Amino acid sequence: MAIAKAERLMNLALCLLGTRRPLSKRELRESIEAYLEAGSDDSFNRMFERDKDDLRELGLVIETVENLDGEVGYLARRDSNRLPPITLDAEEAAALGLAAKVWQQARLAGAASGALQKLRAAGLPEDVDPYGAHGALEPRIPVHEAAFEPLMLACRDRRPVVFDYRKANAAQPGQRHVEPWALECWRGHWYLAGWDRDRGAERVFRLSRITGKVRSRSGRFTVPVPDVVTVRETVASWAGETADRSARIRLRSDAGYPLRAKAAVVRELGDGWDELEIPYGHGLDAWLVEFGPDVVVLEPAELRADVMDRLRAVAKG
Repeated sequence: MAIAKAERLMNLALCLLGTRRPLSKRELRESIEAYLEAGSDDSFNRMFERDKDDLRELGLVIETVENLDGEVGYLARRDSNRLPPITLDAEEAAALGLAAKVWQQARLAGAASGALQKLRAAGLPEDVDPYGAHGALEPRIPVHEAAFEPLMLACRDRRPVVFDYRKANAAQPGQRHVEPWALECWRGHWYLAGWDRDRGAERVFRLSRITGKVRSRSGRFTVPVPDVVTVRETVASWAGETADRSARIRLRSDAGYPLRAKAAVVRELGDGWDELEIPYGHGLDAWLVEFGPDVVVLEPAELRADVMDRLRAVAKG
């Protein structure tokens, strides 16, 4: 469905850019197969108006011209839609090359590589190697979850989605209806931030807990999408990065190095155990469960209870 729309938008853009005179709706409908397949004039008009608005939102300058007979036509002049020459210095080229390496394992790898090739064709200096810069670094963002690609497209296209989600303390997944805002990688895990329609509030979902397929839904978002900084702060809070108090845990001496890095105090207890004081914020219970029998929560009591509930849910399968 998304591919069909993208193809339709591309065909419309090519028609508007390739004409030397304004084209009427009738001429555009006769030139684009998807418009010919529209069931009625009303259906075509709605589709065309949405496509025209989408192209303008993407940055295409579309002019509306009325001829002597009062007929309205459309065109996109090439001089109005031509990008200025692109010039990059060595540091900017290195930054682009580093970004391309980051996405080597994701769906964006091909697009990133193609973009750099186009920049080279557009005049990127031959002595600048965007892939070779900072060669000692090999940054990568692993993307193993099947939900990543459909959610990335849904975030881009502002399309609501439905998926089954298994909470850490639940034995069975539940269905969620979400307006996806953005994907963020935090501590090696991918999270989706969005508006949960069933709960009427913003929520953060860990992609590894999404089961089954992500299904798109028609319709528009019902709430405004916050800016990127706010979304990142939300993910950080839900992932346990924002803490306003401390927790006390026991940890095996040879385990839990990420927890030790966060600890404010570490005490050796002997017999292969240490006692740690670590920041306590939203999501810490889910993080502690990942360390299994290597961690014992001492206090506060509510954190201990949350961890025990999650472990029981995992034991039940």
